[in-house]
Amino acid sequence: MPRAPLPVCDGGPFFGPLLEYPMPQRVPEFQFSDDALVLRQLLYEHWCAHGRGPTLRIIHEATGLSRERIADAYRQLDLGLTCTIDPTTQNCNLLKLQPFASFPSQVEVHLEGRFHSYAGCAMEAIALSKMPPFAGKEVRLESFCACCLAPVTIVTRDGDLLSQAPATVLIHVSSSPRDWNTTNIICMCDTMNYAQDAEHALAYERHICRRGVLFTLEQARRFVASTATSRMWNYAWPPVTFHPERVIAGIKALGVDVSNWGA
Repeated sequence: MPRAPLPVCDGGPFFGPLLEYPMPQRVPEFQFSDDALVLRQLLYEHWCAHGRGPTLRIIHEATGLSRERIADAYRQLDLGLTCTIDPTTQNCNLLKLQPFASFPSQVEVHLEGRFHSYAGCAMEAIALSKMPPFAGKEVRLESFCACCLAPVTIVTRDGDLLSQAPATVLIHVSSSPRDWNTTNIICMCDTMNYAQDAEHALAYERHICRRGVLFTLEQARRFVASTATSRMWNYAWPPVTFHPERVIAGIKALGVDVSNWGA
């Protein structure tokens, strides 16, 4: 089944499946089945409520779907960049449900003062508080500077940025969109980190021997705005795919210096 298109020019979603085999870019559209839409809704509701994904038994008891139908729905959601499963497992191990991660990432999510879950990456975390179950609630992101590991704290509510410490914090992206969604999303998300300021970002680049681009938090908020206003708000939100040149153009339109991407 092909993957569907990604609206990116307005700063739309850009996260793809965490798989160990190459994944295509610029693929045709498709539509999620009813089973996939039911599963997606349950996954988000369960993760927002419990901070983790549901087991196959929980999914079956809540939806009545058989193992085979759950697996097929999972594969559709993975293909459409909603979630990330390990395709080699019999139980469809859920590794990511954008914007969440099942493993310790570089961003902890705290809801109303208590740890809730891990975010997928520094960029996607900015959109997390816009999800309907978190409406009106303060969501605090606890992370660290990629250079020196000093604390970074960002407070959001309803998709808005309330505070950030330090005030100079930026998001450093050390991979090009041309390399996103080609192997697995772990590598992509791993390259999206907070830095205390531009000097710390430069020091991190020297550490990893790789250049990157810098987003202000406001630029990041605008970049993920389309995702934030669609996820859980639009039950029929269609599958998404990826076109590197459109992503780069959209990021450049936000005022981000993308010269290190050759653009």
